Amino acid sequence: MASVSLPILIPKMKWQQYSCHGCGDCCRDFTVQLRDRDVAKLEEQGWESVLGEPVIEQFRGQPYLKRRDDGSCVFLKEDGLCRIHAEYGFAEKPIACQVFPFNLAPGERSIRVGVNFLCQSVLKNQGAELESHKGDLRRFADSLGELAGAAPEAELAQGIGVATERERNGLNRVLDGWLCRDDVSVNTRLEGVAFVAQSLGVAQLSGVRGDRFIELVDTLVSVLPHELDLQPVEPPSNRQKSLLRQAAFTRTEDPRINRSRGRFRTTLSQLARNRRLRRGRGITPTLSSALPSGVPFEAIEGVGPFHESADAQSIDELCIRYVRATLHGGRTYGSAYYGWPVIDGLQVLVLNVACAGWIARLCSAAEGRPVVTLDDVHRGIGRVDRHIGRAPWLGNPVERLRLGYFRLDDGLRRIIRAMW
Repeated sequence: MASVSLPILIPKMKWQQYSCHGCGDCCRDFTVQLRDRDVAKLEEQGWESVLGEPVIEQFRGQPYLKRRDDGSCVFLKEDGLCRIHAEYGFAEKPIACQVFPFNLAPGERSIRVGVNFLCQSVLKNQGAELESHKGDLRRFADSLGELAGAAPEAELAQGIGVATERERNGLNRVLDGWLCRDDVSVNTRLEGVAFVAQSLGVAQLSGVRGDRFIELVDTLVSVLPHELDLQPVEPPSNRQKSLLRQAAFTRTEDPRINRSRGRFRTTLSQLARNRRLRRGRGITPTLSSALPSGVPFEAIEGVGPFHESADAQSIDELCIRYVRATLHGGRTYGSAYYGWPVIDGLQVLVLNVACAGWIARLCSAAEGRPVVTLDDVHRGIGRVDRHIGRAPWLGNPVERLRLGYFRLDDGLRRIIRAMW
């Protein structure tokens, strides 16, 4: 039986633009796994004889685009553009290169589209409306076998059944209204999302479905920000701060295939660095090649509140835009996020934003700055969002246990308040 192409559902986000500006950052950052069709195209184009070296490398039985010693793609030119694109056109590049920064996640009735904030044009909100890319997105979906048919929709919460489209849209609508309230500070808006995420996480939702669920979310949001004042939280505990640093590590760890030291030595290195982050004493270990290391933990703790930054207004705009775009793109649940339920995904989003804040402080402390800059926050959000949906370890039982701990004792509120 022939598969039926699912319609493309592009979220209505007129406040988020994107067009490629050829910065080449993605060509320096990502390791690109190739499909059979990609390999065939590269062989037909004769690049090995043109460049005088192989353009494909094997790692654990899978083909990847070869990378130079500095981590950049072998096809990246000095002007930041792709040589394949320049000589053969956009549609002849490997499909993974064409799709970025879009994320396509199938559901039962449609393919949801999100955008990745590692891309500088997405971060800086530069380019055309997302709807203008619909033709390319349709072609991408038709080229990717895993998008050829429907996929199971996410549960609303673990063990209580699939979230309906009405429930998902209602949750997004209510939270979006809260996030857009310019009469409330950004840190309060973020803490409000954490409050809702935690409240829904402990609620017995099996009998609260459909319109009743949306009414519950609306009620939780309607008591904000007063409820936050009535239920103040303490700074995060040492245990919560330790788990936050470990969560940041899992969202930035980026083993490169051409620098692999073997599974055993790689695992030992990860365990050692994770232990140093858990203890939080001395100086930071390497998180990834794109982030500073050797930064005193005490200096990170000493970075001042974000609202004291000269870039505070731009930082606020970026953070709210990131949270809204992630919600609208459905990027933290279902097929976009390791099959996780919607409520768990909302809590993941809060944790991701807190991790981005910690990484921004790391970057600021590395430069000896007392407060963060917009560039620090760019790096924080970009590094965290880089891994969303493409790092399988973020969907494992350890991550679920970590998130479960943050649900206790107002953990999500405490870490988001401390970081932002």
